[in-house]
Amino acid sequence: MAHHLSIDLETFSSVPISDAGVRKYVSSDDFEILLFAYSLDGASVEIVDMASGETLPPWLVFALLDADYIKHAYNAPFEHACLSKMLGVQLPADQWRCTMFHGLYCGYTAGLDATGKALGLPEDKQKLATGKALIRYFCVPCKPTKVNGGRTRNFPRHDPDKWSLFKEYCVQDVVTEMEIERRLSAFPVPGDLQKEWETDLRINCRGVAVDMDFVHGALELGETVMTELRREAEQLTGLENPNSNVQLKGWLEDRIGEELPDMRKDTVAKLAKREDISDEVRRALEIRLDLNKTSTSKYDAIEATVCPDGRVGGLLQFYGANRTGRWAGRLVQVQNLPRTYTEPLEEAREFVKSRNLDALRMIYGSVPDTLSQLIRTAFIAPDGHVLIDADFSAIEARVISWFAGEHWRLDVFRTHGKIYEASASQMFGVPLERIKKGNPEYALRQKGKVAELALGYQGGAGALINMGALDMGIPEEELPDIVKRWRNANSRIVGLWNRMNDAALRVIERGGSLNVEVQMYDPQRARANEVAMRRPYGSFSDYFNIGATVTLTREYDKAQNVTVMSIRLPSGRKLYYVKPSIGENRFGEKSIEYMGVNQKTGKWQLTETYGGKLVENCVQAIARDCLSQAIEHLEAAGFPVVFHVHDECVIDIEPFDTPDAMLKQVTDIMTRPIPWAPGLPLGADGWVGKFFKKD
Repeated sequence: MAHHLSIDLETFSSVPISDAGVRKYVSSDDFEILLFAYSLDGASVEIVDMASGETLPPWLVFALLDADYIKHAYNAPFEHACLSKMLGVQLPADQWRCTMFHGLYCGYTAGLDATGKALGLPEDKQKLATGKALIRYFCVPCKPTKVNGGRTRNFPRHDPDKWSLFKEYCVQDVVTEMEIERRLSAFPVPGDLQKEWETDLRINCRGVAVDMDFVHGALELGETVMTELRREAEQLTGLENPNSNVQLKGWLEDRIGEELPDMRKDTVAKLAKREDISDEVRRALEIRLDLNKTSTSKYDAIEATVCPDGRVGGLLQFYGANRTGRWAGRLVQVQNLPRTYTEPLEEAREFVKSRNLDALRMIYGSVPDTLSQLIRTAFIAPDGHVLIDADFSAIEARVISWFAGEHWRLDVFRTHGKIYEASASQMFGVPLERIKKGNPEYALRQKGKVAELALGYQGGAGALINMGALDMGIPEEELPDIVKRWRNANSRIVGLWNRMNDAALRVIERGGSLNVEVQMYDPQRARANEVAMRRPYGSFSDYFNIGATVTLTREYDKAQNVTVMSIRLPSGRKLYYVKPSIGENRFGEKSIEYMGVNQKTGKWQLTETYGGKLVENCVQAIARDCLSQAIEHLEAAGFPVVFHVHDECVIDIEPFDTPDAMLKQVTDIMTRPIPWAPGLPLGADGWVGKFFKKD
């Protein structure tokens, strides 16, 4: 019988964990565990004061290595990394459970304190509010002063009362973690999803190699160019600080004779393209844009996170986007890197590494723009290895087509794959073969593209504008017609929005479960049924399912008095909407409400949703499940994933065949038919090389 060991640690390191990540945090020479609080099988919490010389009981050390002891912690990757460092061995991931991940799976927020409050924990079970100040005092270096005798660190002896309170705080964290886990137990994490968490832990521990010579070159060149640009801006504008939004905005408004809405990048870029501005104003705007591009924040982030082994880990948080279960970017933010258009890339990288600013400027033009594009290439394959990059093609468009049973779209993905052209053909009644370069009908492709990108989740003209329709040259008065045409061409997707909305309202009001699926009447089946069973046409068995099926259910945990609406995905994973209720939207109609994390403010609050948004949640969640299955298959086949981005996997491996043959093995694995998604047409492509890029 397995034992359950709940753990919380308090630690010290001179490396700032928020900037550097846990991998580098524990690699510091001065890293140490200060306090080790634990509870075995729900017993009262014990604490080991390691900073004061206490040692762990032998049985506890044994338990940390024994598969019969399941280790629980809130944000378990932290405790896992700390104890792996302490014991000098990589602890097995399958012996760990993360209560923070469990909360995210059930629709709650990430913080221990915030999750406890959202669950309504009583005061004696909640996290102590004194923790942040105590962590600042004991867990990070302090500034030397005359008052503290010039010391750079606070030890327990420097304030015994605070230390005693810190021990209480550590004990209470274990109490809170166990209570949260108890309250979430009615909605358990599926076994397959737990295995995905374990794989993610191994990937984040593995890390990806980085080219620090290149990074240092980029930082030096960036600083040189930034200094030049600032000096030129000061001379041009006469401003004390031309990088100040307020100062530059006022200077520009004086010269163009109108008020600017803001100084955002897109506003500045649009203004720079106007023909009615002076050369002086245009150059000031160009400098502003270059200064933004010259920002070396991502290079700085790599420098801050790289470990002694030359690798960066912890780039992704499992279930960081808890509405869909997708990963969230952390530290360097690999999910938000600029594209690479610079060619040839190899020469550009060499110029950066040799600090050859003149050559970089002469051949590639804008140095800030070039450095921005090259950030991806800082991630490399170590000596003797290659990177294999493979990504799903148009995964969300494929999933929504399959989910809704939109046949013409599925045919596109099973054949030529030109969804933008095909969408324009459907919308405007133009033969597909006419929508190609050189023909006037090719202009329709732009409308098909923006419609595909913006309208799949019940968006309207506003969504088209947000996706850049006006920047593409499409007049605003044409946008409602594009919306209408796209919806007419995708009637099954439109119907799916409505079914999802109606099903959610019904299960919230009445309880029970409802399947949302797309079915088609089959005349041959109907005739066979009539002959075999003497039943009239139109009986239930005369229909067959042509898309995905999701199940909406109102679930109730009587012990905790908590109601949720769940959506069971084809993979078996569930999406949770806590405390669902019926409200009224701005149109005076019934709306779906639930308690969730506001994506903009990060606060736990009442949130409104609707059919199209629920479809978006499901589509992105299904696409995420396709990626997670691909990762599991790649790992099992001996292709070590070092990070991934939405629909893209990056593998670090010693070459064993030709690049084409290795890439084909990877794409074959990624497009392997998925048992829970019959008929979903997956496609993948990629490249093999020495550094990360975006084709």
